[in-house]
Amino acid sequence: MAGRIEDYALIGDMQTAALVCRDGTVDWLCLPRFDSHAIFAGLLGTGEHGFWRMGPAHAPGAEPPAATRRTYRGDSLILESEWDTPRGTVRVTDFMPPRDGAPQLIRIVEGVSGRVPMRSELRMRFSYGRVVPWVHKHEGRTVAVAGPDSVWFDTEAETYGKALTTYADFTVAPGERIAFTISWEPSHKEPPPLPEPEQSLEATADFWRDWVEHCTYHGPYREAVVRSLITLKALTYAPTGGIVAAPTTSLPEDIGGVRNWDYRYTWLRDAAITLSSLLRTGYREEARAWREWLLRAVAGDPENLQIMYGIAGERELGEAELDWLPGYEGSTPVRVGNGAAHQLQLDVYGEVTEALHLGHMTGLARNDYASVLQLKLIRYLEDHWQEPDEGIWEVRGPRRHFVHSKVMAWVAVDRTIKLIESGDADGPLERWKQLRDDIHRDVCEKGYDKERNTFTQSYGSRELDASLLLIPQMGFLPPDDKRVIGTIEAIQRELSTSDGFILRYPTEGGDEGVDGLPGDEGAFLACSFWMADDLAMIGRVDEARKLFERLLALRNDLGLLAEEWDPRLQRQVGNFPQAFSHVPLIDTALRLTASGAYGG
Repeated sequence: MAGRIEDYALIGDMQTAALVCRDGTVDWLCLPRFDSHAIFAGLLGTGEHGFWRMGPAHAPGAEPPAATRRTYRGDSLILESEWDTPRGTVRVTDFMPPRDGAPQLIRIVEGVSGRVPMRSELRMRFSYGRVVPWVHKHEGRTVAVAGPDSVWFDTEAETYGKALTTYADFTVAPGERIAFTISWEPSHKEPPPLPEPEQSLEATADFWRDWVEHCTYHGPYREAVVRSLITLKALTYAPTGGIVAAPTTSLPEDIGGVRNWDYRYTWLRDAAITLSSLLRTGYREEARAWREWLLRAVAGDPENLQIMYGIAGERELGEAELDWLPGYEGSTPVRVGNGAAHQLQLDVYGEVTEALHLGHMTGLARNDYASVLQLKLIRYLEDHWQEPDEGIWEVRGPRRHFVHSKVMAWVAVDRTIKLIESGDADGPLERWKQLRDDIHRDVCEKGYDKERNTFTQSYGSRELDASLLLIPQMGFLPPDDKRVIGTIEAIQRELSTSDGFILRYPTEGGDEGVDGLPGDEGAFLACSFWMADDLAMIGRVDEARKLFERLLALRNDLGLLAEEWDPRLQRQVGNFPQAFSHVPLIDTALRLTASGAYGG
């Protein structure tokens, strides 16, 4: 059985990522890309669907022991797990070198004290656990082949096969180091070069050390900010600059329920807010690469802007269900692909335009096509902003006039007006100023409940929505506006969980609600960070700081966050780790630091 979501560590090479449990089991790895088929899918099933366990030997039938302690080596993605056993202490170092050839996952076992019996148990299952590969020896190396894929397993330890699994039983003494590596290669090509684990470890440490040095944030929350930045970098697909929302699919928002989605794609919204955080912490190259990815993905067809694309800009992300996988803790269906790709979400135009605007304001080298794209997006909005849409939360119920979508349409027009006023673009300035005023007036008349002094989720509704917290952050209204304060206080009253975190919107107690889905969900972590931001903006900075620090306490021992927090089960839920949680963490840390609202 897979571990709790927060029991996992992330390692990756900026093209794919693996999740490593506390007991030393790799339960999730897709090769060669984030969105490729998994060769270890035990996370969404059982051991029969693939895993790689490395740890102290244990009695047959017993649970493998969890590591006594684990940490990342400094500011890196190099995971170090240590076990204290009756026979001594052993350390396992797990990492994936930034890719210069075949993708590799390397595990180095090191004796610290005593003599510790160890076991490596490698069960490769291709196509998300459905295909058992042909495993054989080739010139002294172990290789698993199925269809277009081959995975090469290299180690100096003696291995043997049993029950369609490759084992190695060995003992490590103090100072002794034994390396294990798997490398992926298309099955029709020559074998990948023999790995060089120690040199790769040194190069990986150097890469992360050099990358982190570019961080310009040196405030009181630096540890949390840097770990979040490293996580965002790990979710970036280096060849194109696309940023995945998470490296996993179908980790449930509701344990045992159907709210299970594939997040291994590039949402324009998530990527745009990620870009803004990277820009504000010194990472211009990543921002430039994302902008180039955006221009390629949208090129030639901005009128049909999708809310998400594949990591190389692919448009077709057809959704399917993997019925042979029983799901994480029985949460089915397990989905690959994402049918929301072709939804209408008007807010995306605002997020993309805001990201382009921020790049322009922070001195990102000018790109003329970026300005052309921005103008084309506004011309589309000019004709379509009054339409209902599926909104930021990708509801699978009827389209509505979501207030957040209209606010972000206003943002898109406002930032484009600023671009024209700066002299870096030409457009119908007066006409678009009138459009900006029209959208603003429409929202304030139709999306505001005067009786309750709060904006609502959609025109004519009484429901609230945490996305309304972005109204002051986007500059739609000033923080001291009574309607803003009323909205913040209403969300605190009506969308707070028992422990004070924020739900996205009401889910009708398990009945099918506005999102068209049965079941409930946890507190959405991004919304809780937005609340901390808003509280700081309206002067309640001590309250903001306390909420932020309680949110930091939800991170796992390695500083990682999933999408949501389940207040009933007191555990993380949703895909993991989640860019949309780590980005607002960074943003809130920057805001609180600027305001001086932090503890000693």
